[in-house]
Amino acid sequence: MSRLVETVAPARLGTAFRWLMASSWTSNLGDGISIAAGPLLVASLTQDPFLVALAATLQWLPPLLFAPLAGAITDRLDRRAIVVRVDLFRTVVLTALAATVWSGHVSIGLVLATLFVVGTAEVFADNASATLLPMLVHRDDLATGNSRLQTGFITLNQLAGPPIGAALFAAAHVLPFGVQAITVALGALLVTRVVLPPVDRGPAPSTHVRHDIAEGFRWVRHHAAVRTLVVTIFTFNITFGAAWSVLVLYASQRLGLGAVGFGLLTTLSALGGLVGTVSYGWITRRVSLADLMRIGLVIETLTHLALALTTTPWVALVIFFVFGAHAFVWGTTSITIRQRAVPTALQGRVGAVNLVGVYGGLVIGSTIGGALARHWGVTAPFWFAFVGSALFVVLIWRQLRHVAHTDAGPGPTS
Repeated sequence: MSRLVETVAPARLGTAFRWLMASSWTSNLGDGISIAAGPLLVASLTQDPFLVALAATLQWLPPLLFAPLAGAITDRLDRRAIVVRVDLFRTVVLTALAATVWSGHVSIGLVLATLFVVGTAEVFADNASATLLPMLVHRDDLATGNSRLQTGFITLNQLAGPPIGAALFAAAHVLPFGVQAITVALGALLVTRVVLPPVDRGPAPSTHVRHDIAEGFRWVRHHAAVRTLVVTIFTFNITFGAAWSVLVLYASQRLGLGAVGFGLLTTLSALGGLVGTVSYGWITRRVSLADLMRIGLVIETLTHLALALTTTPWVALVIFFVFGAHAFVWGTTSITIRQRAVPTALQGRVGAVNLVGVYGGLVIGSTIGGALARHWGVTAPFWFAFVGSALFVVLIWRQLRHVAHTDAGPGPTS
């Protein structure tokens, strides 16, 4: 057992990292359960493509609205305390949702409102949580630490969680939301065991929060690599969000899959992510960061095209497997680049700028996807995603060279 623990979480990363990983993995299981259970609950209450897409929008809108504020608060206050308190609040909200579902008085309006509230809370918890790893491990171990956290995300959030969520939902609609509430509460308990190194924050900031927020955006604007990543993820999430916002309808109407089959799509994507986990070190030793990003964008573009064309479930499952490997490699590389480049005092705010890019793209994309699906069918968002992605790849191709220079220095400090 000790050898297994050492392999998964090397002792050099410290005990605090192990508690952080345990908390992250536990919360990811609950969130993975909701990946399948949430859309299934919405689809059980309405078949309107616009409302189904709106559910995705309301989950993705809070980071766009609140990430800058969350980043400023993260850099001002106790980061661990933020994670604990917000996760306890999420536990209360999820418990209330489970009780409503159990009572039989749940409505589409209530579910949509709950998704927005939970999504808002996650903005503050996730932003603060993302800043803990750089405080706990050496800069040279960030790739290893991120890889371990991403492994938990893949295996529990994307691999185990969705089929469990779908199965629990099929057994009783209340079960997945009750289980998620328990896992989020346990994650909050585990993160209280994380001991952070002392941080000299100096006197309380005399500047307004608006100034802090502006400083984060200004730093990103002057750092070529991080700026390129934010622009890329924003644009590609417009196309991704358009397609994935109606995925539950695509799975049932285009592929003929039921609730469990829908969960399998995410499961195969997670299996691909595990392949990406195993091969990540080998890949990054042989492929430059710039070329790695370029290859990933091409894979994502072709993913949209293939899904727009196929009506065969097993073909779609293969596509999701390949996409999952790409998503892990891209995500791990992106966050490692950012954490290495950004000073500790700005981690929250720069992470918030990245979240604005991530979810700003998703909100815009899901809105477009819902409208396209309502008027032209569930494949229309995938055609939009293919064409939009292909155009952006051409435009951004040369700019991706900036990510190859992230180790040259931390960039500007203001």
